Amino acid sequence: MKTLTTLLLWCLLLVVCWPLALLALVLWPLVWLVSLPFRLVGITFGALFAFLRALLMLPARLLGGRPATAATA
Repeated sequence: MKTLTTLLLWCLLLVVCWPLALLALVLWPLVWLVSLPFRLVGITFGALFAFLRALLMLPARLLGGRPATAATA
């Protein structure tokens, strides 16, 4: 659904301002390549924080603690 919306918006931009639509079409792969390292850093930090949380919660889990859920809180 997101792809269809993007395609329709691009077609609308093509009708309204075709030079800008063509520029966006050419520059989109470059923007994706530039943003790729930031995504990888975000994934790495997410994994690091998940590991640290699991490491800090390990003693409680070993002693039989249950993770808090939204329904019981």
